[in-house]
Order: sequence, then structure tokens, then C-alpha cells
Amino acid sequence: NASQQGPTMSVGTQRGSISFANALLWLTVAWNVIEGVIAVLAGLAAGSVALVGFGLDSFIEVTAAVILLWRLRLPAHDERVEQRERRAHQVVGATFILLVVYIFAQTAYVLATGNEPESSTVGFVLAAVSLVVMPAVGLTKRWNAARIGSRALVAESTETLVCSYLSLTLFIGLGANAAFGWWWADLLAALAMVPWIAKEGIEGLRGESCEGEEC
Repeated sequence: NASQQGPTMSVGTQRGSISFANALLWLTVAWNVIEGVIAVLAGLAAGSVALVGFGLDSFIEVTAAVILLWRLRLPAHDERVEQRERRAHQVVGATFILLVVYIFAQTAYVLATGNEPESSTVGFVLAAVSLVVMPAVGLTKRWNAARIGSRALVAESTETLVCSYLSLTLFIGLGANAAFGWWWADLLAALAMVPWIAKEGIEGLRGESCEGEEC
């Protein structure tokens, strides 16, 4: 809600900041689509639970960014915003829960069948690049959201920053598998993603979203 910004921001600056916010959201969508496709394909090829889970999470983040893009197109006082946003959060939350189920199911399958995940150079490079890109984009989003005075944009920027944690766990898991042959590190990396994903899923099903200082 741009109207929360202090009176010192000119109309031109405010519009520029909102346009910049839209550009950053579109960048998030484009990056996560590319990241998700690469991660899922590379994960399936290597039998990596962590890599496929990371890719599926990227597609969920695309949904979240698109929701906010849609919201920015509506007036802040529009009565439809809150109801539709709550429903959208519930859909995204259900998707997160399904992702948790997938991670547990695939982990159990790998342990039961003994199909050890292979190392993935593509996945390792993707995780390394994501570790650089996502924090930079997230911090830029937060800076711009503070200028606008939008709690929704601040919350979305926090989500981008937290996703860096998933990149880090993936980087460690794939790196350990490639360097030391610790195939089980891939499973540990996937399971390490579960607490955050489950938390987001539960909040989404309740129609909740962290905003402002709550994040």
C-alpha cells in the first residue's frame, strides 16, 4: 500500500518505486521459472530428492510473486483484495504441504530401494548461482519496499531472502555428495528444507502471511 509512505516521497518517486517493485517481481518470476526447470530436470536425472524439491519450491515461489503482481494492479481499498489473497495463500499453502509429502515419500523410497542419488554438477552450479542472486534480489526488494511503505512487499522480500537458506542446504548437500561421495547428504539436505516449507504451508492453509516486523 503506497499510501503508507511518508509525505516526503513525491508522486513521481512513488510511481518509480512501484514500477521498480513490479520489475523485481517479474525478475523473480523469470528467475524461478528457469531455476525450477533446470533443478527438476537435473534432479530427476541424478535421482536427487533435494534438487527436485528445490525446483518444485521455485515454481511455488513463482505463484507467490504472481499473486503479488496481481495485487499491485488493484486499488488498495478494493474489497476483493483481502478475500482473494487469503484464498490464494491457502492454495499456495496446500502446495507447500504436498511438497513436504513428496520429500518424505521420496526419501523413504530411496532408503528402501537403495537407489543412491548421483552427484549433479548442473545442480551444484545452480545452487551456487542462486546463493549469489537470491540474497541480492531479496535485499533490493526490501530496500524498495521500505521506500514505498508496503508491508506486503516487505513480506515477499523476506520470503526471497529465506529461500537463500534452501539454496545453501542444496549447495552443501550436493557438494558433499560430489566431493566425498556422501549420497545421504542429499537426503539430509532435502529434509533440512522441510521445517521452513512446512511452516509456510501451515500458515498458507490458515490464510496467514508474515508481514512487517512479524517476519
